[in-house]
Amino acid sequence: MLQQTQVATVIAYFNRFMRTFPTLDILAKAPLDKILAHWAGLGYYARARNVHKTAQLISKQKQFPNQLAKLMALPGIGRSTAGAILSQGFNLRAPILDGNVRRVLCRFHKIEGWPGQKTIQDSLWQLAERYTPQKRVADYTQAIMDLGATCCTRAAPKCQSCPLQKNCQAYHFKVTHLYPKPKPKVALATRHLYLLCIFNKKKILLKKRPLKGIWGGLFSLPEFSSLKAAKDFADTFMPQPLWQKHPPVKHSLTHFHLMLEPLVIHLSQPCSLKDQIWASQSTLKTLGLPAPIKKLLANLFSVL
Repeated sequence: MLQQTQVATVIAYFNRFMRTFPTLDILAKAPLDKILAHWAGLGYYARARNVHKTAQLISKQKQFPNQLAKLMALPGIGRSTAGAILSQGFNLRAPILDGNVRRVLCRFHKIEGWPGQKTIQDSLWQLAERYTPQKRVADYTQAIMDLGATCCTRAAPKCQSCPLQKNCQAYHFKVTHLYPKPKPKVALATRHLYLLCIFNKKKILLKKRPLKGIWGGLFSLPEFSSLKAAKDFADTFMPQPLWQKHPPVKHSLTHFHLMLEPLVIHLSQPCSLKDQIWASQSTLKTLGLPAPIKKLLANLFSVL
């Protein structure tokens, strides 16, 4: 959960997740829909699917791997996560390079260039390897992560209380705020999607999304790339529907912006469609829904 999401946001999700899935075997046997419902709002839903797959693999193997290559072979576990598991779970020597550690190393050595660039990342891994001690590896791993999270923060770092201040190059040259170097800005494209909000009495039609792509495996509204495509779809199962337009909703993802345009229609009789369900307002609480869709549905149900 802490990959791509801050601690303050994760805590409530983590506590709820652990109450529902307290053991690896319970998590492995749980349906994916239930896991996604507990993850909804955290984003990057491939992480939830990978947690489920990994739990199933380890449950089947009856043993948690303690070798770097075997850990990295599990879904969703990269080199840094594998290093954290080895050092903190098994007290084995393995470097890590999460966002906090990258920030500490970039400032300490005043490293030029965006840390996501391969050549820079390779250099950072070499430094991480060099500094990882032979003893008390778990303590060191936790310490350097905490140093970045609580002292060498992204904004307003607490340099005066930093134990590395004496040899920190960014601090020495008074340029701490300039490191790490930001990712080069690229103008994000905007995708327009038309969302069909089909009501029958006080239930709405939801479609389960494919596992691949954004919001994989979550429930959402039927979506279309054009107004014509949305109306053609509706025309196939209802004659001359009465359309209601609602204000568009903008939602930004990592690589592009979404402009979601809701189109509301009301049916007198429910229809049955593949991979789709009719959900009441109370049912929505049990489903995995993308954050912008959940917010949109709350607004729509409030004016029914």
